[in-house]
Amino acid sequence: MPPAASPPPFIGRERELDVLAELADSGRAELFVLLGRRRVGKTELLQRLCRDRRAVYFLAAQVRDRDNLRAFQRALQEGLRDALLENVEFPDWAAALTVAAERAGDERLIVVLDEFPYLCEANRGLPSLVQRFWDQHGKDSSMMLVLCGSQVSFMEREVLAERSPLFGRRTAQRRLEPLAPSATLAFFPNWNRTDRLTAYAILGGMPAYLRRFDTNRSLDENLMREVLRPEGYLFDEVQYLLRTELQNPATYNSILGAIAQEAERVGDIALTVGVDSPTANKYLHVLRELRIVERTVPLTDADPLRSRRGVYRISDRFLSFHFRHVQPNLSMIEAGRGAQVLETFIRPDFGRLVDAARTDFILEHLRTKAADLVDEEIVEVGRFCGSAIKALARTVSGACVAALHGETGLKTLEQELGQVQGSFKSEIRMLRYRDREPSAGSLFEVSPYRLTEARR
Repeated sequence: MPPAASPPPFIGRERELDVLAELADSGRAELFVLLGRRRVGKTELLQRLCRDRRAVYFLAAQVRDRDNLRAFQRALQEGLRDALLENVEFPDWAAALTVAAERAGDERLIVVLDEFPYLCEANRGLPSLVQRFWDQHGKDSSMMLVLCGSQVSFMEREVLAERSPLFGRRTAQRRLEPLAPSATLAFFPNWNRTDRLTAYAILGGMPAYLRRFDTNRSLDENLMREVLRPEGYLFDEVQYLLRTELQNPATYNSILGAIAQEAERVGDIALTVGVDSPTANKYLHVLRELRIVERTVPLTDADPLRSRRGVYRISDRFLSFHFRHVQPNLSMIEAGRGAQVLETFIRPDFGRLVDAARTDFILEHLRTKAADLVDEEIVEVGRFCGSAIKALARTVSGACVAALHGETGLKTLEQELGQVQGSFKSEIRMLRYRDREPSAGSLFEVSPYRLTEARR
């Protein structure tokens, strides 16, 4: 087998980079806020923006305010190549940013404060200082100031919320989400279809996780190296993530574990965890705000806002994998028995993992490309747990589109269509998804389908 090609250096963020480049070239002062979970690719995106541009990129550390100011002074001196800044000591961040704006002159200068929450930990008044700078100097300068943070709840509360001193100052913002399923295929160019799909089923769309899997090794080897041993990069990743967002993660861990083990409704989750339903609802609300958990209602439900058929699922593939297979088996992994965990618990679950992940790809196609096949815009998509029908979509006119996958009999298909038909006024349109080796970012051949074809 030939050596695996290295993955492209920058995958799946072309649109976001284009938007940032547009802001950088706008010709006016910009205050851009970028937030998103750790490992989602914020830093690489910003470093790409700064490449070949006049820019000062500063990554904050969890140190005293004075130490960060001194480090920023060195970054500013290096970015501007200004020897006059060598012996300058800034009294505060408003002064530091003012000097940056003055040195920018009439030429665009990008200033990135990465991990902005770390700066605020050491200086609680920093949002007010940045506000003062922006109002007095920044908004009339040639600067593009970028505030970036991985603590999503902090960034929303202290930077974007109405009560924040910075409210109304930002000129644009973006919450960076995990990569779309189709974008993950490029990380494993030499793997076959099954291994690519399984890798996505385990890792989800986090670029930093995807890069850890080496295509020169087998899928099993990567799992053992990165997840199923205490030294692995991803072994303790989930707990670190939760500790950055949640002060007391114990109950959240239990709730996520319950959902991963297929407790989907509030009552079942509460019973599994050992709390009452109102308490479970409170914790679920926080997890939904962080977009770790999502509540979905079937598209066949006539009143989704009041529906009692809503179910909870972990929205991140790797978190779901962790709480289903890693967290319950920590003792075995710590004892060096990761191979047994793989053989006994994980490998038998590959079929379920892959089936659920495949539906993610189908949902993505319905959202982004299926409109051309049904000659109408699609406004809503959702899962459908059928043998033939894997997902449903609603068009702008209210029509239903059923996504079919796999080989099933006519009787099964007609039964499932009957379950769906009563919730939609018009005839159900069908799209058939057939497996193929990945090509142009797609796992499927997709075509319109009619019952007459099934009856032949």
